[in-house]
Amino acid sequence: MKRSILIVAAALAVPMLVSYGVLAAGFFKVGEKAPDFTLNALTGDTVSLASQKGKVVVLGLFHICDPCMMQGTNLQKVYESTQGKNVAVIGVNSAGNAKKDVGEFLSAFPVKVTYPYLLDPGKVTDKLYGGGKFIPNVYVIDQEGVIRWQRVGNMDLAGADVIVAEVEKLLAASGNKM
Repeated sequence: MKRSILIVAAALAVPMLVSYGVLAAGFFKVGEKAPDFTLNALTGDTVSLASQKGKVVVLGLFHICDPCMMQGTNLQKVYESTQGKNVAVIGVNSAGNAKKDVGEFLSAFPVKVTYPYLLDPGKVTDKLYGGGKFIPNVYVIDQEGVIRWQRVGNMDLAGADVIVAEVEKLLAASGNKM
């Protein structure tokens, strides 16, 4: 009887673990080329990831939620501490929310967001970067467009100081000190 229960448990657990591994393999893309996208900012400016080549890019993918507000606030701190450096900080509402809703969400932040915040009505970035269920999602992309660091959710593991340290590593490797 115990053996039968173990076999059934293993039969149920293995597909779940395999599907999680497949999902994670498609989601965590450190070392891979960052997929390009072109979106409009709240300001109306058009921004593409490809246009940032040569810079270290900090990319935050957000929905309208409290954890995203906390991480978006962290990105503002990163933006402020990297001003004047070869760094671009970009936020994206990857959930397809309306411009008005995103603007209202940003106005509720404890700090004023001054980095480019893009709208993704087609949820392109959610599809490209495996988001959706895993938000907020922050990537640090090197000067050649390769993802070098990525974190989901936990603000302790992806706080402003942690992100800035990752940016500093990439700038130092290319000879651009902060």
